[in-house]
Amino acid sequence: MLAAAGFLTIAVFLAAVLSRRVSVLFALTVIPALAAVAVGAGGELGDLVLDGLEQVAPVAIMITFAVLYFCLMIDAGLFDPAIRRVVRWAGGDPLKICVGTAVLTVLVALDGDGASTFLIMVTAMLPIYERLGMRRIVLAALVCLGAGVMNMVPWGGPTARAMAALDLPASEIFVPVLPAMAAGIAWVVLASWVIGRSERKRLGVITLDEPVAVGGFGSGSGSGSGSGSPDGGTDSSGTGGGDRPDGAPGTEAGDGGDGAVGTLTRATPRTRADRVRFWLNAVVTLALLVVLLLQLAELPVVFLAAFVVALLINAPRWTQQQELLERHGRSVVLVVTMIFAAGVFTGILGGTGMIEAMARALVSVIPDAAGGLLPTIVAVTGMPLSLVFTPDAYYFGVLPVLAETAGALGGAPAEVARAAILGQMTTGFPLSPLTASTFILVGLTRVDFGAHQRFVFGWAFGTTLVMTAVALLTGVI
Repeated sequence: MLAAAGFLTIAVFLAAVLSRRVSVLFALTVIPALAAVAVGAGGELGDLVLDGLEQVAPVAIMITFAVLYFCLMIDAGLFDPAIRRVVRWAGGDPLKICVGTAVLTVLVALDGDGASTFLIMVTAMLPIYERLGMRRIVLAALVCLGAGVMNMVPWGGPTARAMAALDLPASEIFVPVLPAMAAGIAWVVLASWVIGRSERKRLGVITLDEPVAVGGFGSGSGSGSGSGSPDGGTDSSGTGGGDRPDGAPGTEAGDGGDGAVGTLTRATPRTRADRVRFWLNAVVTLALLVVLLLQLAELPVVFLAAFVVALLINAPRWTQQQELLERHGRSVVLVVTMIFAAGVFTGILGGTGMIEAMARALVSVIPDAAGGLLPTIVAVTGMPLSLVFTPDAYYFGVLPVLAETAGALGGAPAEVARAAILGQMTTGFPLSPLTASTFILVGLTRVDFGAHQRFVFGWAFGTTLVMTAVALLTGVI
């Protein structure tokens, strides 16, 4: 009963979101609430919702201050030099920018934290995409692919959970799949090249004047010459449209959006005070990244402290801070609202026992004769099942049972664990509705959630298939 209700709830949710018949916020809250009432847990609904909200509250707090921090850094022009170098290397070529996005994401995602990866990559690269007229859904997809394969690192969530659930070291789970992971990274770069080639065909190669201070949203420099707003709204040229469902930005004046060669110019006068603030911002941001990588403190505390320091450097007066909050408040509210809605969804499904029941029902359908194929089945199904199971539900609920089944059939539990991390909440997490960071990605890029899933699913599943093939060839599963 619970398993059937759980699968039906997931199916209705996915159908509603992918068909765009209802908003994601509505689907994440109302559909599981109706399911709870249907299984007789209506009297406990309030407690289930509160439990779910408490689980995601730290993430919501962290995201609030993280989004404000990076928006402030963009306004201050911190990323302008890096973006200038990327654009100079790419020469206005969408193909090179796509490849550069994928490679940079792989490097940034070494910290194993999807949320910080999305924050850093989107805020750094979105200005380039908007200035060249590239689709923001492409940015979301490339960041999704790079972060997904890198989520396999031992300090990332899935592998850490697998190690804890089966009491196995990283040397037995992660090290053997390094060749497969390398193949996955190569696939991501190839995918970025293919996607970038289609963007080049659509737009052509844009010519950018030198020197040009691209990057940032213009509010810090005071130029505002056609730069998009951080929430994807109408730009200063009045030709915005950044809230289109496919995530495509509006065409800016002179950006060559029809394939013609265009010109982008932006004056960025810098005083001595501007340069001092720039280096102070750089030091604070580097310190923030070090703390994130070394996990020296809780993320909500880290971002709160960093945001306060950044305010003192860049906006010490209350009027300046009010302006900042008014300018970026919409982005924060949209992202945090989705995070809390996701907490309602997982809180109800987990608290009613539907997730656990689904896990056991899934295991029960595996025939004994398929024992030898179990690791391969786990690897291939892991990525799609990221849309159904939270990482905790899968790695602490499903994986131990699968590993025990494999051991009883003569296999090694470690093989099942290796197979699981090839897709379950690794390549699949940036498009799963069960992870808060997914909504950070689509929220910051202003891409429709269903459109994001449809665009990137095949590429993400391809990453898993490539890694599974290499894992089979190397004998680790």
